[in-house]
Amino acid sequence: MSENEMAKLHVRYMVGGHARGIEHERLFRFEFPERPGALLRFLKAVGANWNISLFHYRNHGSDYGRVLAGIQIPPAGREQFELHFKDLGYEYADETENPAYRMFLGP
Repeated sequence: MSENEMAKLHVRYMVGGHARGIEHERLFRFEFPERPGALLRFLKAVGANWNISLFHYRNHGSDYGRVLAGIQIPPAGREQFELHFKDLGYEYADETENPAYRMFLGP
């Protein structure tokens, strides 16, 4: 785990494990620009289409904040999600298969 960026930046600050009853959760690591409206833009992108099941924000005074977000995405909606978030323009990575997520936060 010492080489796992997600574990170092997010998981080590989170406790409690996985919430019961969460289905189709996918985990994503985002970089948010530090400017007014960035979070609102993200929330509007999620809209009513998907449910945010986990959210962790970190910033160390840089130009961007690091966000770890669990989002419930049914398998049939994955393509729509990918297109929607590609248009958003924030850098992101799918961390669903990350061993730290599986061990400490995942189902």
